[in-house]
Amino acid sequence: MKPFLEHAVRHVMFVIEVFHVVWSGDTTGTNRKCSSVTGSARKMKDNAADWHNLMLRWERLNDEGFGRASAIVNARRSQSDQRLVDESGTPSLAPPPPTSAPPPASAPPSAPPPPSSAPPPPPPSAEASDLQDECCKLKEVVDKMVVVVMKMERLMTSQRGVQDLEKFQFGPEGRKLPLFHSWSSKHFEGVSGLLLDSFRQELDLKQRILQEVAHTVSPDLCMVFLSCWLQQPYLPPHCRLSLEALLLETGHRAL
Repeated sequence: MKPFLEHAVRHVMFVIEVFHVVWSGDTTGTNRKCSSVTGSARKMKDNAADWHNLMLRWERLNDEGFGRASAIVNARRSQSDQRLVDESGTPSLAPPPPTSAPPPASAPPSAPPPPSSAPPPPPPSAEASDLQDECCKLKEVVDKMVVVVMKMERLMTSQRGVQDLEKFQFGPEGRKLPLFHSWSSKHFEGVSGLLLDSFRQELDLKQRILQEVAHTVSPDLCMVFLSCWLQQPYLPPHCRLSLEALLLETGHRAL
């Protein structure tokens, strides 16, 4: 009887332990499923995270570039104001009154004057040096933005590769069932293409502002450049919404 009771107790304890493991697995099944995705789903989820990180990087660079562009505009206005002050403070010289020509007189020939050497160019002012430094710093920011867009292009190439692979595996229509909630591979490619085109156009605008902002005389046009840099007209709110939808679909954002 005693061995039978011990066996029954061990059996009950085993059942309780199995029940506990199964129950724990049910409560964390969603997290385990999201963390164990493989293949095309894993690649798309990683791409979504990369899109998020690159857009955060872009926003930081945009804030830094706006500060540099503002410094350029302020330095340019300071130079213009100083030039106006110098011009207004310079007295105008009246021409000398005409005099009668003296009678010609014979004089010994004089030696030819020494060749005049051109005066050395004036040293650059502190304002010009500061303006040049800010232009170089703004160019560094734009160069970093170029790198961000290049990485976005690689993400787009990766997404197209996933879609081509699914066409090869499942036919021209691609995968029948969604990898996550409802999006097909074509939908992922469409969102990635929308984001990439928007950032390409915005980068082109940034490069044009870099070329013109230091040479602009009109204060109104300078304000237009600063406003365009800050507001980013080629990145409307639906770009951010598209990114959030991408993160929701891939499980990076909780539904």
